[in-house]
Amino acid sequence: MNIEYEMIQSNKSWQSEFLQGVKDATPLLLAVAPYGIVLGAQANQANVSLIEITLMTALNFAGGSEFAAIQLWHSPLPTLTIILITFLINSRHLIMGAAITPYIQHLPKRKIIPALFFMADEGWAVSYRQALKQASKKTPERNLNLSYFLGACFPFYPVWVGAAFLGCIIGPLLGDIEKYGFAIAFPAVFLVLLRGMWKSSQSAKPWIISLIVSSIMYLVFPGHYYVLAGTFSGLITAWIFGKEND
Repeated sequence: MNIEYEMIQSNKSWQSEFLQGVKDATPLLLAVAPYGIVLGAQANQANVSLIEITLMTALNFAGGSEFAAIQLWHSPLPTLTIILITFLINSRHLIMGAAITPYIQHLPKRKIIPALFFMADEGWAVSYRQALKQASKKTPERNLNLSYFLGACFPFYPVWVGAAFLGCIIGPLLGDIEKYGFAIAFPAVFLVLLRGMWKSSQSAKPWIISLIVSSIMYLVFPGHYYVLAGTFSGLITAWIFGKEND
């Protein structure tokens, strides 16, 4: 009886943590859907098929690199350029993963490694904020629970894939998608994430320098060099100031 009771309580706790993660992620979920529709509509305009956009969003699951890929989608397809741009834009996950590692290293690798596939920017921000909150507690439960992590991260996956799928279908009916103002959802979400994680101008230096460098490169040099410049300037800045704080 004791074993059964403990299992029931454990299941209730797991479910409760998962639902709390979903609840905390819901406001961002509502913002993700519109620019998922924008991505699908842009894919349709670039002659990307419904199957192709579905596979892209399902296998890559990183919106920024997918928008960049769609901008480069023409014949002949610049495959190597798309791969390089995708790697550069997604390289931010290296820092995101390193930042959250201290709070999830207690979890079995066979469980957390597959779960990390669902760690997009928004889910990471929600999870990281919860991790910092848990770490500040003077109790044994100071680590981030896997159930909360999945609750905060996984819901973005079906919403993103589904919204892009829908956008690709209704794109021709909507016409010029920009006139609806959906595109503002993309920068708005990241401004909200930045505000939620803002501690000081010191900790935000990598973001600020990356923004300045990429903006200058975008205005001065044609092509997508601003992605490369912004990514590496942010990574180098984070490394330099990280070393100074050690």
